[in-house]
Amino acid sequence: MLRRLCMAVGLATVFAAGAIHAETLRIATEGAYPPFNFIENGQLKGFDVDIAKAICAKMSAECTFQAVPWNDIIEGLEASHYDLIVASMAYSKERAARIDFSEPYYRSHSVLVGDEKYQDSSPEALAGARIAVESGTIQAEFLKKAYSESTILFGDDQPAARRLLIEKKADLLIGDAIELLTFMETPEGSAYSYVGDPISSDFLQSSAHITAHKGNQALLARVNAALKEIKLNGTYDRINDAYFPFSIY
Repeated sequence: MLRRLCMAVGLATVFAAGAIHAETLRIATEGAYPPFNFIENGQLKGFDVDIAKAICAKMSAECTFQAVPWNDIIEGLEASHYDLIVASMAYSKERAARIDFSEPYYRSHSVLVGDEKYQDSSPEALAGARIAVESGTIQAEFLKKAYSESTILFGDDQPAARRLLIEKKADLLIGDAIELLTFMETPEGSAYSYVGDPISSDFLQSSAHITAHKGNQALLARVNAALKEIKLNGTYDRINDAYFPFSIY
């Protein structure tokens, strides 16, 4: 009996130690890109956050979240302040030189929104127009290259870029089609509509990825496997349907 009791205590100690040392994944997101990531009542919420939680659950890991300004988010990953970025990040060659990317977890397109008097999204048609954009994004880099005849106005984050449009300091706003659809469904955004067709460019990738420290392919392989599982078991679709009336995968 004493031996069995000792074995039971020993097993309980092992299981307790396992629980104490359960893997924790530190996840960064921006917190200023609704409906993908935003802060509500002091808590990070949104599609990105829910996808990250579902992936952590599949990986049997606990996850902690922190909001990081967009222009600092890659630098923080390089400094190992967190393990993953889940913040609707598009792939670019410049970013890929610094960090590694998962498989896509949603797809969209870049668009312009503004007053209905604007009907054409081409650079030629928008010469002289003031276009607002979040700094540090692929859209910002694209505008500087392709819309040199327009005035580019930079916001520190997407809400700041939207305010430039709302306050009439900008004529147009560029961003992700899904994020801007959500904006146009608000009272402040209801006065605006899409301008022309979605912007087609090899530079503007239409997929979002989870990113990890350069060389951490083992972690990304687990992320990709977890993402595949939540797609197959319906978890992804339930999260999608909580935010969007259509599939964004």
